[in-house]
Amino acid sequence: MLALGVYSTLEILRDTEPGLFLGNEEGDEVLLPNKYVPEEFEIGDKIKVFVYLDSSERIVSTTLEPFATVKSFAYLKCTNVSEIGAFLDWGLEKDLFVPFREQASKMRAGSWYLVYVYLDEETDRLVASSKTKAFLDNSLVLLSAYDEVELIASHPSPQGWNMIVNQKHLGLVYADEIFQKITPGDQMQGFVKKVRPDGKIDLTLQRHGYRGIEPNAQQILNELKASGGFIDLNDKSNPEDIKEVFQLSKKSFKKAIGTLYKARKISIEKDGIRLLE
Repeated sequence: MLALGVYSTLEILRDTEPGLFLGNEEGDEVLLPNKYVPEEFEIGDKIKVFVYLDSSERIVSTTLEPFATVKSFAYLKCTNVSEIGAFLDWGLEKDLFVPFREQASKMRAGSWYLVYVYLDEETDRLVASSKTKAFLDNSLVLLSAYDEVELIASHPSPQGWNMIVNQKHLGLVYADEIFQKITPGDQMQGFVKKVRPDGKIDLTLQRHGYRGIEPNAQQILNELKASGGFIDLNDKSNPEDIKEVFQLSKKSFKKAIGTLYKARKISIEKDGIRLLE
């Protein structure tokens, strides 16, 4: 049977009035409606499609790209709330259903929510849940310090920002290491600082030590070039001013401009830094 909620590369089997019928090597078939049929094709061609259930609960395929696939997290807008649950825009004609039991708080049309997409085994339907913690597991974390990871901003806490790590785990970036505006659903790269014995993951958005100097230095060079070769910040500047321009801590900024100075890329002057030819 064709898997729902994922992309599949299928063979074009035949052209019919409602559209193309596609198939896999196991003999399963699915319709690609006319509205998604490419202008040019030949029987036997392979085509990448997303397979899901249409509004009549029939298995169909589409060349549209949804904002999320099964077993993944996404930040989606609620389009409608009915007596059976809420519906989210996920980039397809049929909205994604969220049962009331899967809503961490009552959803409202027009609001955005971080959700997890999964296949409901009882109904064989793709649904979403805003109870995201239920789909995260820190019991076995196969990560180490300095590992680069993919992050999705989940929610703030008094300590900083909780992050979904590699679509699997929950981690934390502490407030004193955040130098940029973060909102729920933001996607970014981060780095593991530490995996604690209880499985909790400490994260940072900056590369560690010497690993972070090169990209930070390149960022400063880019800003200098965009600013005409001079920026009125140096190692004596206010940390908040540095954070506003470069989204770096003062410590990281000083390390980066020190690297650039030693490489004779910049001069450090009384009132700022200057790009050298």
